Amino acid sequence: MVIKTYTKILIADDEDDIIEILMYHFKRAGFEVFTANNGREAMEIAVEKNPDFILLDIMMPEIDGIETCRILRENPSFKHTPIFFLTARSEEYSEVAAFEAGADQYIIKPVKPRAIVSRIQAWIRRQVDMGKMHQEGVIQIQDIAIVRDAYSVLKEGEEIIFPRREFELLYLLASKPDKTFQRDEILTTIWGEDVQVVDRTIDVHIRKIREKLGDNYIQTVKGVGYKFMSN
Repeated sequence: MVIKTYTKILIADDEDDIIEILMYHFKRAGFEVFTANNGREAMEIAVEKNPDFILLDIMMPEIDGIETCRILRENPSFKHTPIFFLTARSEEYSEVAAFEAGADQYIIKPVKPRAIVSRIQAWIRRQVDMGKMHQEGVIQIQDIAIVRDAYSVLKEGEEIIFPRREFELLYLLASKPDKTFQRDEILTTIWGEDVQVVDRTIDVHIRKIREKLGDNYIQTVKGVGYKFMSN
C-alpha cells in the first residue's frame, strides 16, 4: 500500500484578497497552489491539475460551492479527494447541504490564514498516520485500537467484543476520522446494495457502539450521517 502524499491544493473563492493571502501562506507551507474565482473555473482547474486537496467557498458566481462539490464527487477522479469548505455561511442548513454534497469538513469564516493551513496540515498528518496504521492492519484513534484482521477492539488496552456488523461500522467510521459518512454510504458499504434494511438500522448499531465505547467518539451530523472524532 502506497502512503498518500498531499502537495497540491486548489483554492476557490470569489474574493481576490482572500485568495491572495491563502495562496501566500500555503506556498510558504510547501504546497503547490492553484486558484479559481468561481465554481465553473474550479472544476476546470481540478480536472486539469488533479489537486490533492480542495478548499471551497460557498458563495461564488456561476456555480456555487455546494454544487461544485456535488459535481466533483460525481467524477470518479475526485471521489476521495479531501474537500473542505471555508465560508461565511454559518446557518445549519448550509452546513448540512455541504456535507450532503460530499464535504469532508466545514470551516466558518473568519479564520486566520495560518490557522487554516495548520488545520489542513493536521488533517494530512492524521491521514498519513492512518495510512501507516492501515499497512499494519491497525487503526489507533484517541484511546481506541481497532485490529482489522482479528476483529478486535481495545479501549485503553482492554478488549471490547463487537458483533461483526457493529465492528464493520465502527471500522468504517474510524478509517477516516472527522469525515462525515452519509447514511446511504454507510448502508451500501456495510449492508450492500442488494440487502434491504431500514434506515433506522444504522441508528440502532450506532447506539450499541456508543453503549460499549462511550458517547465521546462518534458524532451525529444532523440530517447527514455520522463521523468518528479524532480528538
